[in-house]
Amino acid sequence: MKRRQFVYLTGLATVSGGLAIACDGNQTPTAGDETASPQATPAGNTGGALEKELVIYSGRNEKLIGELVKQFEQQTNAKLQVRYGDTAELAAAILEEGANSPADVFFAQDAGALGAIQKAGKAIELPSSILNQVAQSYRSPQGRWVGVSGRVRVVDYNTNLVKPAELPTSIFGFSEPKWKNRIGWAPTNGSFQSFVTALRISEGEERARKWLEGIKANNAKVYPNNLAIVEALSRGEVAVGFVNHYYLEQFKQKNAQVPVQHHFTNDVGSLVNVAGVAILNTAKHPNIAQRFVEFLLSKNGQDYFANKTFEYPLASGVAPKGNLKSLDQLPKQAKAIDLSNLSDLDATLKLLQQVQVI
Repeated sequence: MKRRQFVYLTGLATVSGGLAIACDGNQTPTAGDETASPQATPAGNTGGALEKELVIYSGRNEKLIGELVKQFEQQTNAKLQVRYGDTAELAAAILEEGANSPADVFFAQDAGALGAIQKAGKAIELPSSILNQVAQSYRSPQGRWVGVSGRVRVVDYNTNLVKPAELPTSIFGFSEPKWKNRIGWAPTNGSFQSFVTALRISEGEERARKWLEGIKANNAKVYPNNLAIVEALSRGEVAVGFVNHYYLEQFKQKNAQVPVQHHFTNDVGSLVNVAGVAILNTAKHPNIAQRFVEFLLSKNGQDYFANKTFEYPLASGVAPKGNLKSLDQLPKQAKAIDLSNLSDLDATLKLLQQVQVI
């Protein structure tokens, strides 16, 4: 099993006063340092000179944010050192490195990893000038991380095979027998597993189990990722698929007439997850770290996420691109979850294994 599948709270268990990380292979768990480095400076303290370098650990790949990084370098004349990698593996690296971590900023693909870093005591409190740019649903209640772009779980459907009136208003409706042999899903995909974690948190373990068993009983076709599901939908291979919204928006840039549309449920089936950032308590360049977070939430940064990655902007004043509902129109159940708790991945993985879908 991949390391990302161990990291969050299997991988973040309190042991003998420290945090141990469950690693794969023969690696030895390493305690993470919960104590702030003597070099750490609160992010709100920007009275000092703007540093000319910044170290970012990014779970967002270079193809997605490389252009944005260059824009920030040009704007500040700073040099950014970016370590790209899997979000969960980078979270583990930050804990393994402890007080010696060179990272100033953790840019995570999902809120679960940010929640894990927060629970380990590694993220400092962000100033209200940053936090208040984003709705409470999309930032840490403790102020330790902030979302910069959002993605919504949707049920995409082939319009030649399904009429809108047929689609259930709840994600639980897809476990009914009428959807047998018509569903595509990706149980090993990280975004799907985050959704199941949200399902467990909001609806309880037993109801989440019954939903998984129902989808499995409907002989849902397994795909490796979201894009493969969208491609299968475009071919009419399946009628509906559980995906993140932006894959269809990207696909439509080259296939404008594809017969696939979004369906938003009225519950946690339309979960809003975020990519976001935390400034670490070991940051050696806190002033420019804060400036980078502010840049991501600026109109320029939010326009980039809307038009380049087709995600939802989270700061006010920028609309999402495509035929999408606004975040305000999404159900309360999709926004009521503390996204930091999506770090509780271990129980989700155990449930998926028990149901035998991974």
